[in-house]
Amino acid sequence: MRASLVLAAASFIAAATAAHAADMKILTAGAMKAVVLELVPAFEKETGHKAVVDNDTAGGLARRIEGGEAFDLAVITPGVVNDLAAKGKIVAGSRVNVARVGVGIVVKEGAPLPDVSNVEAFKRALIGAKTVAYIDPASGGSSGIYLTGLFDKLGIAAEIKPKAKLKQGGYVADLIASGEAELGLHQISEILPVKGVKLVGPLPAEIQNYTTYAAAVSTDAKQPDAARALIKLLTGSSADSVLKARGMERPPS
Repeated sequence: MRASLVLAAASFIAAATAAHAADMKILTAGAMKAVVLELVPAFEKETGHKAVVDNDTAGGLARRIEGGEAFDLAVITPGVVNDLAAKGKIVAGSRVNVARVGVGIVVKEGAPLPDVSNVEAFKRALIGAKTVAYIDPASGGSSGIYLTGLFDKLGIAAEIKPKAKLKQGGYVADLIASGEAELGLHQISEILPVKGVKLVGPLPAEIQNYTTYAAAVSTDAKQPDAARALIKLLTGSSADSVLKARGMERPPS
């Protein structure tokens, strides 16, 4: 009987430990993936949970969440978070803006750096490039959506369209590194991690577009406390250097 009780107690403890150390699913949009992955070790050590990180465009994540995909925490654009909260997919009031990033211009390492110091120079660089890569706006990527409108606004959409190399997701800079495109446009934080390319600089200030990212808890989160713990980590001072190293900054309060 004593052996049975010991075995039962051991089984209970093992089950309790497994429950405590359950997986926590995190959905991240584009630029925030690298930040979250770098903070994962500290998060796992602090909470005992294993973080499972999945990445997609903001539009892609919105469609997946609306379709019923289970998750604990989403790091996505504020507009998408608000929409999902209105649909009952996000805990109302759980949204916290954590970072923002601007769009940059990228070329292959060793290639001449185009002048992008002002709007007219930027236009000349785009028109002069043989191919221009950016995120396909149809995929829901925020930078691709913005750039499509910007090309119209600058009156160069017709010149860009026949030489556009559209990326469905992931790093636009991969197309530059592989030689599939000459010049690329993407969020700076998604340019810096790619080897074999060079960040020319940000878009000129008067046409720069910042994408803000917010973290929020799922209404069906299995690990809501762990999700809030990660939000605290993302907004804490220990994450500041991680964001800066990836070309990101804190959003204005």
